[in-house]
Amino acid sequence: MKVINSLLIMVVLSELPEGSSSSSLTHGHSSPTCGRSSSTDGHRYDVFLSFRGVDTRHSFTDHLHKALIHANITTFLDNEEIETGEDLKPELESAIKASRASIIVLSKNYVSSTWCLDELVLILEQRMTSNHIVIPIFYHVEPTHVRKQQSSFGDAMAKHKQTMEAETNVNKRSQWAQKMDRWNKALIEAANLKGYDVHGRLETEFIEEIVKDIHRRLHVRSRSVRQQLIGMEYHIKHTHYYGNRLDREDILTITGIGWIGKTSLAKHIYDLYWHEFSTSSCIEDISRRCDGKFNGLLDIQKQLWDDISKKKIENALARKRVFIVLDDINTIDQLDALLGNKGFHPGSKIILTTKERWITQSFALFKTNIKPKHVERFRKGLCRTESCQLLCSHAFMCNHPKAGYEEVLEKLVKYCQGHPLALKVLGKSLHNRDVAYWEGCIHGLKKETNSYINNVLRMSFESLPSNNDKELFKHIACFFVGMDRDVTETILEACNINTRYGIINLINRCLLSIGRKMNLRCIKMGRFEVLQESLDKPWKRSRLWCHEESFKVSKKEKGKGNILGLALDMRMVEKEKSGASFELDTLSNMDNLMLLQLNYVHMNGSYENFPEELRCLCMHGYHLNSIPLNLPMENLVALDMSYSNIESFVFCDSNPQRHEKRQKLSGSCLKQKRVLGSLKILNLSFCKQLRSLGDFDQLPALERLIVRNCIGLNEVCESIGQCVKLVLIDLSYCNKLEKIQKITSMLANVKIMFLEGCNLGESRIKIRDIDLQERLKANDIDVNTITSSSAFGGAIPSDLKFSAFSLPRSLVSSLHFSCLSMLKHLYLDGNLIDSMPICVRTLPRLEILSMTVQKKCQLVTKTIWSLTIECIVTK
Repeated sequence: MKVINSLLIMVVLSELPEGSSSSSLTHGHSSPTCGRSSSTDGHRYDVFLSFRGVDTRHSFTDHLHKALIHANITTFLDNEEIETGEDLKPELESAIKASRASIIVLSKNYVSSTWCLDELVLILEQRMTSNHIVIPIFYHVEPTHVRKQQSSFGDAMAKHKQTMEAETNVNKRSQWAQKMDRWNKALIEAANLKGYDVHGRLETEFIEEIVKDIHRRLHVRSRSVRQQLIGMEYHIKHTHYYGNRLDREDILTITGIGWIGKTSLAKHIYDLYWHEFSTSSCIEDISRRCDGKFNGLLDIQKQLWDDISKKKIENALARKRVFIVLDDINTIDQLDALLGNKGFHPGSKIILTTKERWITQSFALFKTNIKPKHVERFRKGLCRTESCQLLCSHAFMCNHPKAGYEEVLEKLVKYCQGHPLALKVLGKSLHNRDVAYWEGCIHGLKKETNSYINNVLRMSFESLPSNNDKELFKHIACFFVGMDRDVTETILEACNINTRYGIINLINRCLLSIGRKMNLRCIKMGRFEVLQESLDKPWKRSRLWCHEESFKVSKKEKGKGNILGLALDMRMVEKEKSGASFELDTLSNMDNLMLLQLNYVHMNGSYENFPEELRCLCMHGYHLNSIPLNLPMENLVALDMSYSNIESFVFCDSNPQRHEKRQKLSGSCLKQKRVLGSLKILNLSFCKQLRSLGDFDQLPALERLIVRNCIGLNEVCESIGQCVKLVLIDLSYCNKLEKIQKITSMLANVKIMFLEGCNLGESRIKIRDIDLQERLKANDIDVNTITSSSAFGGAIPSDLKFSAFSLPRSLVSSLHFSCLSMLKHLYLDGNLIDSMPICVRTLPRLEILSMTVQKKCQLVTKTIWSLTIECIVTK
């Protein structure tokens, strides 16, 4: 089984307030400067700069110093000059000894300073005694001239010799002689070290190369690592692991909704590893820079060209080991223009951030014969603990709430749903505010319609390629959050929505997630789009998901022809309204209504007023004992009447008057025109009064039948065998139901069967339909059912994990499941078996057989040679 490291990169990157960072340091009267300390092992500095001020202080050395500081390399640079002949200051000796490395800028007049020469001697002594790293830079001088003291070096040493010879004090003259000897040896040693020669080089590239070398040799941590990052403790090790896999994957794509931390994550990885590559480039905010600008993409190309090569970009990518971050890509043209189609040099690394998940594997490079190795990581929001920490860091300048703020803090954290930008913005706005102000902020947020965060998410919505996708997203946000994907597609396809293509587009833009909880901010944004249709007149909107508003609209006499979906659950409205009746006449004006929920509603009037265009009808707690005969149902694809009082689901019953009335309603005999001919999903769960199910010949399209916990159900008509499209049946806990074996024998195409809790015997045999589970997994289908955010529920059972048959132990060895021809895995655990079950020979697709056997059991292996057998042997 291939294991994918899904936690490779789940880094939460959110900076603490700016006041938490360190400032530059100043030491002594000579005022050396350094960046933020990154030194280790007791060293105060990373690098000591030794140079001749008159040659390079205001040019090369200044540029080098700034580059080192920018790279977070703690650098000592002395700001004062010392006249020739003066002794080396004690603070400089201490600085050299407290540094991990020294960079010696050997320029034309370097040797003319005895101070520089004394620094050189001490630096090389440190090299011998404490693994001090020494990097000589030959700045427009020849290494040979340094080694042999020729040219300006020879002239300067000759002047030092003259000074020595002119000294009349014997002791001082002897000291000069000893110094001259140490200086000569030091110059020879320095010239023999591996260093850098600036001759013929651009100083900017030259300095960049030096900084990278220091990074590599000292393992200096980058600036971003120095920042305190919320949630890094656990996830940082996965980022390091990723960095060590640079030879395995060429492209990393980080996806997620807007402002969720994609850019911060990419920059963090870049700061960790850029110095390990020949050239590197990090280009941010590409979409914004390209939008509406004729030369926007050209400017970005030029930036990349300047960063990695002075030659054609494609050639540089193919010939150099590069590290590139392209942030916020939103079109294939951008990738094609920046990366081309010639491939990368081995070991190169490309990081992309985007809200468009489909882009990466669609650009030119993936259409070549040799496709790059690619991995995608979806960027999720912060968890509750991390959200609290981030909000507190901005609101209280610490990681925990002040006393008395705990309750309002929890409300804000819940509102933000782990979104770093929302937490940061709110935290800063609430800094130094009292609890009452926080409560007022929460109240205002509930009514917000045009927040900055909401507008960021709307950019993804507006980028959807078609009106079909926008309508699909609004349907899902209002009514289908948490519902099974197949059920959602079945219902919305009947509403003339292209769901297969549309759902993929929503997933690619990170507006929809399958198999995990949908982001609350996205749900609110989708509903916000519906609100914009009419802010103060809800009856003019296309969808009504708020139960209070639905109730108010039902009392209006004004036109409601725009409404496509309406949800009303009387348990969710104010108590004084909960007993009010619902006049069915109000539905007569809703000609376009396709999705309707009327849960626990007491209805008055004629059911003929129901719109004929209805595709999904949910009526939990329906108060009558039978389905209304005049209810238009010809176009229904989903009917959910759970928790109702109906006693039977039979159209052609023994009552001749009812049968005659039904014939009149349909216009012809039921055999010619089926009342529920389009129905695919029927849910009658928890109908305690339900006694019988019949007339399945009137349900030719039925795919899912769910009647869980119908404790009074005792009969299922044999006409169920005519439902040839039925793939799921749930009869769990219908413990009065008889002839279940006969019923199951008629269901040749069923893939999922729930018979849990049925009263059929003392033991149980579990048959898990892994075939469907694998199919669900392969299609990224969320097998969770309706949550509280879904308006229409009950289309599929919540425990879609196994099918269970309860049978007497005596039947185990003689089982015949030939009707279940789709079965792949058979679990007979918990039933002591003394011989191989006959059913093994009748299941052509069976791959795994799991069972508990007695020790004396003799397995007939010739009948099961192609199976994987898992046995638990008992005494």
